[in-house]
Amino acid sequence: MSLRDIHTPVLLERCVDLLAPALQAPGAVFVDATLGMGGHSEAFLERFPDIRLIGLDRDHDALRIAGERLARFGDRVTLVHTVYDGIADAVRGAGVAKVDGILFDLGVSSLQLDEADRGFAYSKDAPLDMRMDQSAGTTAADVVATYGEGDLRRIFERYGEEKLAGRYARAIIAARAEAPIDRSGRLVEILIAATPYAAQRSGHPAKRVFQALRIEVNRELSVLESAIPAALSLLRVGGRIVVMSYQSLEDRLVKREFAAQSASTAPSGLPVELPEHAPRFRLLVKGAELATAEEIEANPRATPVRLRAAERLREAS
Repeated sequence: MSLRDIHTPVLLERCVDLLAPALQAPGAVFVDATLGMGGHSEAFLERFPDIRLIGLDRDHDALRIAGERLARFGDRVTLVHTVYDGIADAVRGAGVAKVDGILFDLGVSSLQLDEADRGFAYSKDAPLDMRMDQSAGTTAADVVATYGEGDLRRIFERYGEEKLAGRYARAIIAARAEAPIDRSGRLVEILIAATPYAAQRSGHPAKRVFQALRIEVNRELSVLESAIPAALSLLRVGGRIVVMSYQSLEDRLVKREFAAQSASTAPSGLPVELPEHAPRFRLLVKGAELATAEEIEANPRATPVRLRAAERLREAS
């Protein structure tokens, strides 16, 4: 099967509609900060024949696949191996000062979910890895093997919003004393055994724990907290950014940064807003936009998506 058949980009048409006004000028620069298998980028390169793409990803496999997919666009494409909080260095390294459009499609990619050996899916037994960049860093097995009960509880509560965090942390500590927990299947068994029967009816016991481990291993929230302000600073006046989140912690962070950048900084009680106090950005959608029923039917992975978008109005003072 072709990549077009196995990989359906989430909210593609909506992303194109929102970013199109910023990508009309010849030589416009578009940054795909979460390149993945290149589905969004391919569509933008096809529909805007004068744009240049800078595509970022921390996953070597994703860069290889996207590179093959986008090879036909030649020197219009620059791919960079980096985590997306390195967006400013990547753009400068490509010889660009300001960009016109930026897209973030956050969370775990289709490639990572579908490759069982990566250990992201609790429904498949695999090595407990969960690294988006398998060339470096701590694995989920390392976290499970070395974190104390308090730290495990903390990440399950903070990154998974898991009500049974303490119970699961204690169960992991007890189980690893008997044998290493180095496969996703064994971790799932431990979590199910530690879950009261009534709680099992409200969803899979491993869902939130696996999310928390993935976020911890890949530093997703701390990376995003740096990446969004860096991305906003790269946009020229009239430039636009679209961010798609798949869980509430990411979306809250994006919402907070967009709200701060789109608010007036005029002191309370000032009779007239001075130009330097005017908002630097305007929001392009009201709140967080959800996928339509038609989109979800065509692409179930769009079900949890929350989309936010903004446009730069003026340079910083």
